[in-house]
Amino acid sequence: MTKERAFIAPDDSGFAARVRSAVAWRWGSQVIAQIITWTSTIAVFRILDPSDYGLFAMTQAVLAALNFLNGYSFAASLIQTDDVDDRRISQVFGMLILANAGIALAQFLLAPAAAVYYGQPEVEAMLKVQALIFLATPFIALPSALLARRIEFRSQGLVNLLCAIVGATTALGLAWIGFGVWALVYAPMAMAGVRALGLTISARLLVWPSFDFRGAGDILSFGGALTLCQLLWIVQSQSDIFVAGRSFTTHELGIYAEALFLALVVTGRFLPPINEVAYPAYAELHKAGRPLGPFFIRTLRTVLLVTAPIYVGLALTAEAAILTIGGEKWAEMIPIIAGLALAMPFFAMQIVCAPATNAIGRPRIYVTTSAIGAVLFPTCFLFGIANGPMGLVHAWWVAAPLLVIATFALTLPAINVRLADLLKQLLPVMLASGVMALAVTAMKFALGTMAPEIAPPLLLLILVPLGALTYVAALWLGWRNILYETWAMLRKPKPATAAMPLPA
Repeated sequence: MTKERAFIAPDDSGFAARVRSAVAWRWGSQVIAQIITWTSTIAVFRILDPSDYGLFAMTQAVLAALNFLNGYSFAASLIQTDDVDDRRISQVFGMLILANAGIALAQFLLAPAAAVYYGQPEVEAMLKVQALIFLATPFIALPSALLARRIEFRSQGLVNLLCAIVGATTALGLAWIGFGVWALVYAPMAMAGVRALGLTISARLLVWPSFDFRGAGDILSFGGALTLCQLLWIVQSQSDIFVAGRSFTTHELGIYAEALFLALVVTGRFLPPINEVAYPAYAELHKAGRPLGPFFIRTLRTVLLVTAPIYVGLALTAEAAILTIGGEKWAEMIPIIAGLALAMPFFAMQIVCAPATNAIGRPRIYVTTSAIGAVLFPTCFLFGIANGPMGLVHAWWVAAPLLVIATFALTLPAINVRLADLLKQLLPVMLASGVMALAVTAMKFALGTMAPEIAPPLLLLILVPLGALTYVAALWLGWRNILYETWAMLRKPKPATAAMPLPA
């Protein structure tokens, strides 16, 4: 016999509405910004040479190696902590200024050594100029954290759009008039200046920095843990460029670096905004004593719902895509980007795990997974480098899945999520992606037989819509509930009354 009692579902409409608005502004603005950026990027891509991108990649490895000390983690502590006052904000402001002034000076002094390491004299001048970017960081990191704490992303979205316009105009204009690699240097500097000014105004940052850090032990502790994670992340993410910088020519390095950049567009450009919203949202749920598990599963499923078909499609259409975007001079990139695309869904799933454990005040889990990545990826790259750029691709095939396994093993128990429950939600997305892959492969074979000389742009116009329609149709016919639930996340929820059965 089963008894029933009325169960009134909690009214999450206020919280959910704020999160939906934040996602809409932060992620939506990122999509529009990327459309603007990509319009410029494709044009610049066709103007510059692979060697320009190789030189730029060398400097970016150095910037990233120092960037872990930029103090963003101290600003992030303001999101997670319960109480924030002007004194704490001033202390974080002071920490950010000291950290970034020191980094700028360090990069300026290290520039000659970096040029000698890579054997490229122009790297020295590029690094000295790029050091100025760090001076804008305090006026980006602190306002971003204050706005994120309030789950307020409208103004950040508008600033991002303005930055995209400034960066795209700067890069394209300088490339067009012959600045070469310096077009790639000055564009992010212009964006940093605009972002710093825009966010400072948006957050109404009216405090002065304080260099009296008494009573800031919790900020230093939490921020220090995340800073260590950033260092380990830099080791993981930049070790391929660092290792290849001395082994590859600038042309080879440019081909690989730009292939990696293109492959990371989704994970590197569209997932961070989701994490920026997820972190304060998870933190608010945790403070309210509510479980994170259901929200985490839904977030991870949505991430895979978007990234899996994009990357599977990129792997299958790499030749047509690269020849359309860059022309024959970038043809060497085709097998590299196709291979990297296969590793990216694993990478995407790993990236979105950290906000959940950081939000519950357990950054050690993030430290541990970052340490595993910092050992795993460089080790695989060192073995793969002997086989050139494709050897690095094969290293990604090994390292990315192994890191996801390790991350799930540590993250899921901490937020009370069973692996079986998670896989049950992810399996339909993977199966639908497989159906899409079969359809696209069959069409490619048929077109190759009937029209072997078909133009790459026309081939893309056939394959991309086919893949998208097949993917959506597979989900609609087999797992319609996933589409309904994803759509429901974008609509205003209503308080529901349901019957909850109780054991007799």
